[in-house]
Amino acid sequence: MADAAPGKPPRQFDRSIVDGPLRAAIWKLAWPTMLQSAIGGLQGVVDHAMVGHYVGLEANAAIGVSIQIFILVIVFIASVFSGMGVLVARFAGANDSDAVNRTVWQAFMVALTMSVGLLAPIGWVLAPWLLTLVNAAPGVQAEALPYLRIMFATNIGMMMFFMMSGALRAAGDAHTPLRMGVAMTIMNVVFNVIFIGGMGPVPAMGTTGAAIGTALASILASGTILWMLFTGRLVIRFQKFGRSMSLRPDWPIIRELFRFGLPTGFQGIAMNIAGVMMLGFIGSLEHSAEAQAAYAVGYTELFSLITWTSVGLMGATAAVTGQNLGAGKPDRAAQTPREASRIGLGVAAGVGLLFVAFPGAMLGVFALNEGIGGALGRQLLAFLAVSGFFVTVALTYTGGLQGTGDTKSPLYISIVSQVIVPIGVCTIAGATVGLEAWHIWTAIVLGHFTRATLSVWRFGQGKWRNIAVKG
Repeated sequence: MADAAPGKPPRQFDRSIVDGPLRAAIWKLAWPTMLQSAIGGLQGVVDHAMVGHYVGLEANAAIGVSIQIFILVIVFIASVFSGMGVLVARFAGANDSDAVNRTVWQAFMVALTMSVGLLAPIGWVLAPWLLTLVNAAPGVQAEALPYLRIMFATNIGMMMFFMMSGALRAAGDAHTPLRMGVAMTIMNVVFNVIFIGGMGPVPAMGTTGAAIGTALASILASGTILWMLFTGRLVIRFQKFGRSMSLRPDWPIIRELFRFGLPTGFQGIAMNIAGVMMLGFIGSLEHSAEAQAAYAVGYTELFSLITWTSVGLMGATAAVTGQNLGAGKPDRAAQTPREASRIGLGVAAGVGLLFVAFPGAMLGVFALNEGIGGALGRQLLAFLAVSGFFVTVALTYTGGLQGTGDTKSPLYISIVSQVIVPIGVCTIAGATVGLEAWHIWTAIVLGHFTRATLSVWRFGQGKWRNIAVKG
């Protein structure tokens, strides 16, 4: 295999991440990730809009249920990618390209084995049982089953895209994942037009067509990145079979992948469980339908204006802290979450101002600016205007902890702040004064405040400075 594209020298790691202005380094990695998250979110919108038009509400419900199941099931495989990010950032900071390439290759082999050998066949067989487990209605199950089975059978495309995008960002290249993410979204839209509604000789396939479109787009996008890795066009290279690309498992690296990654997987499960329980509290309210609509629009959709930014900053913070720690600059790593949170606080202030000043207009985009639903939506946005400050601080400092290799602390912090605190507040309110919507909104804010406070405190202890990695 060639070490680089013909006529071009091998790409080097971006040393400005460990040597240049810190805020510029964070922003360089953050904005492509934020933009990719926003564009990637359009895929779900397109799927829902098209199947809703061609099939109906049951198809929308089928996709929603299937995606929830799919994400919950793949969380452990995805956790390996978090461990990979820790190692890649550390080795890239140390300018050790061989260790970076070897780590990503081993993560690729593990993900390939788990995706094809475990997830695809097991997911195909268990799909009917999983749909029954979430109490999907018979009509929804009929639409969801082929969609979910196709997603499991072709999961390799999505898993490889997530893995390779995460590896490149940790190594300092956030632009390639952005470009390929945009390409994948465009391909998904085109395939949806062809397969969902039918075009030419292709019959209309409805919900099944949506799964086919997503599968094809992700396989083509991940296949392109894989080709670029093998032909030396990226900063990470699958050069040639030998030490960097041995077909034999490198158990020390694989153990490190799971050592740093599994806590992130458990964290995701804990937060998903908490989300389901919060939905249960909302469903118990007097005006449950209106409250659920307010929650779906306010927290899931509009609050994403802050969370997209914060997630991008979290990924950038993880990469920058990890690389600087690997470069032997722990003091610079210690400054990274503080600088990143300042950027996030500016965004949170702007979006929060919109929530307070123009709640009716923002809710009106979703036809939720009148009646009880509108009143609950405006109430929730007022709470979220405050909560946004805590979320962005929590996520940037979570990125700092995870990037340095302390992935256990965010797990424990999430259990306390996202499970015990909000569930406890709602339970106590329901048992004493009677649960109302504002109790739930308060619980959300208190959970975010707790997560931010504990994350800043834990990072400030500096115990991450002594975490060693093996490669």
